[in-house]
Amino acid sequence: MLLKRCLRSFDWISFAITLMLAGIGLLFIFSATYKAEQPYSIFFQKQVFGVISGLLIYVIFCCVDHRTLLRCGYFAYYIVILLLCFTIVKGAIGMGAQRWIQLGFLKVQPSELTKILFPAFVVYYLYSHPMTQTVTSAYFVPLLGMLAVSFVLIRQQPDLGTALTLAFSGIIMLWLAGLPRKFFIYSALIGMLGMPLAWHVLKDYQKQRIYVFLGYGDSRKERYQLEQSAIAIGSGGITGKGFLCGTQNKFNFLPESRTDFIFSVIAEEIGFMGTVTILLLYALLFWRFFVVISTIKTPLLQLLALGIILHIIVSTIINIGMVIGLLPIVGIPLPLISYGVSNLWVVFASLGWFNGIAMRRSYANI
Repeated sequence: MLLKRCLRSFDWISFAITLMLAGIGLLFIFSATYKAEQPYSIFFQKQVFGVISGLLIYVIFCCVDHRTLLRCGYFAYYIVILLLCFTIVKGAIGMGAQRWIQLGFLKVQPSELTKILFPAFVVYYLYSHPMTQTVTSAYFVPLLGMLAVSFVLIRQQPDLGTALTLAFSGIIMLWLAGLPRKFFIYSALIGMLGMPLAWHVLKDYQKQRIYVFLGYGDSRKERYQLEQSAIAIGSGGITGKGFLCGTQNKFNFLPESRTDFIFSVIAEEIGFMGTVTILLLYALLFWRFFVVISTIKTPLLQLLALGIILHIIVSTIINIGMVIGLLPIVGIPLPLISYGVSNLWVVFASLGWFNGIAMRRSYANI
């Protein structure tokens, strides 16, 4: 009886959209890495493995009770902090960054785990340390401290994109949890006063990305990636050049085409109509998130459900914004579509956990 009730509450709409977006991702990773002599690249093969194993992860997170996941997630976050420290010291190096741990033919990125485990850390802390009637900033110091430590460790790899995604998602969660307004006012003032120091802390390539966003830089150097993205998007027109026919992609003019800039590949090959369809799929997925969250009756469970999908929303907005030039370029993949097994696993885990809460929302609590 309970199983039937849970299955009736299963959010089939979000699950179907998840499958569609993952399928689109496979198609365009195939296109972005296609070569006549080797049609099925190693990247495409890894992504296929990531989707299949990700669906298994989805089912596991959907079936396991959310309270068990919450407790495990809280304590696992301390392990993730240790893994982040290990990554800085002994991690695998790639593309100038040291952010992976080598596991056979796969490289796992521990920083991705913070996106799903930090919400569990926050909610379990709030549950085990009930608020008094007067909430002060001091109550949130352990959470802010853990967020700050995580941000610094991830940025040190360096991985500013993941660090910013975690920071934005974490701050939104803490704001919704009741972090006093004066904290944000003081933080804004300190941030403005500390901008000169923050500028010197940034690495040279990060400064160049800000220059590019402001309109500066050589089109053959600093601005190259952004301008090639704009050419790819603009040349796609209304209906695109056709699958496997994107010239910016095929002639290797577009850097990071299978990862951060895969949206440009999609725009070039299936055009404006195709990209609008994908944007509508994301919009419908996010709408389903908020519909489900609005039906959850327990505030802490609402916060948990929102927290575990916030990174998907934030990453989607930032990735598309940077590809079309509305935001500075940072290393953030497009959820479910960009190449990256670690990111794919975390997204599937988040969506499975969320759907598990949706299945039990009529009687669940924390």
